[in-house]
Amino acid sequence: MSVPAAYIAVILIWSTTPLAVKWSGQDAGYLFGVVARMGIGALVCVVILAFLRQSLYWHKRAVLTYFAASIGVYGSMLLVYWASQFIPSGLLSVLFGLTPLLTGIFSAIILNERSLTANKLAGTILGILGLVAIFHSNIATGENANFGIAAVLIATTLHSFSTVLIKKINSDLPSIVLNTGSLLLASLLFMLTWVLSGQTMPGTVSLRSGVAILYLGIFGSVIGFTLYYYALKNMDANRIGLIPLITPVLALMLGHFLNHESVGLMIWLGAALIVTGLLLHQGRSLLPAYARNHI
Repeated sequence: MSVPAAYIAVILIWSTTPLAVKWSGQDAGYLFGVVARMGIGALVCVVILAFLRQSLYWHKRAVLTYFAASIGVYGSMLLVYWASQFIPSGLLSVLFGLTPLLTGIFSAIILNERSLTANKLAGTILGILGLVAIFHSNIATGENANFGIAAVLIATTLHSFSTVLIKKINSDLPSIVLNTGSLLLASLLFMLTWVLSGQTMPGTVSLRSGVAILYLGIFGSVIGFTLYYYALKNMDANRIGLIPLITPVLALMLGHFLNHESVGLMIWLGAALIVTGLLLHQGRSLLPAYARNHI
C-alpha cells in the first residue's frame, strides 16, 4: 500500500472515531466500551498474524516498541473514553488538534528534528485557531467538563510522546506486528483495570453501541493503527502529528449528516484557517522536488 493512501485512510478512519467512542459507551459504560474494543482488536490482529504466518518479535527493541506504543493505546484511550462521559465528541477532536504542536515539541527534544521552525509553529497555531472557531459553540460547560478537558489534554500529550518514542526506537517492525504487540499489551492493562475497578458485565448492549464497539475494534484499532504505524515508519513524526489537525473537520461533516448539526459561517472560517495553517506548516515540503531544489 502506498504511504499517501495509508495516510488518507488513517484520516478517514480517525474522523469517525470520536462519535463512535461516544456511542460505544452510552449504554454499557465507557470502560466496557474500551475494554471490548481493545479485546476485539487484539483478537483480530492475532488472527491476521496467523493467516500471514508471522509471529511477534521478542528482541529488545521490539519489546521496547510495544511498550512505547502501549503508552498511546492504553494511556491515551483510557483517558479519552473516560472524558467522553463529560464532553461532546466534537471537543474531543478539537483537543486532539493540539497533537501537531506537542509532537513538534517532542520531536525537537527527542529526535532533534527541525520541527519548531517559525513557519511550522505559526501553521500549527493557525490550525488550532481554526479548530477553536469551528467548535466555538460546542465548548463544554456541564458538570465535570473541566476534568474531561484536562483528561483529553493529558491523553493528547501521551499520544504525541508515544508517536515520537516509536520513531526514536526505530525497530523497523512490520506494522501489523507492532500493532498486535501493542494491542495485546494494552488489552492486558485494560483487563487489569476492569478487574481492579470492580466492574461487571452490562445487562444489555444496544445495537448502536455494539456496532460502534465492533467498528472501533476492527477499523479503529486494527486497520487504523496498523496503517498509522505503517505511515509512521515512512514519514517524519511531525507530519504524522498533522492527522489530528485534519480529522476534526471531517468529523464535523459526519456530525452534520448523522446528527443534523448546523454548519455555519464560523465553521467555514475555521476550515479555511485549518487549510491555511496546513499549507504554512508544510511549507516547502508541499512543493515538487524540482522546485524545492531550486529555492
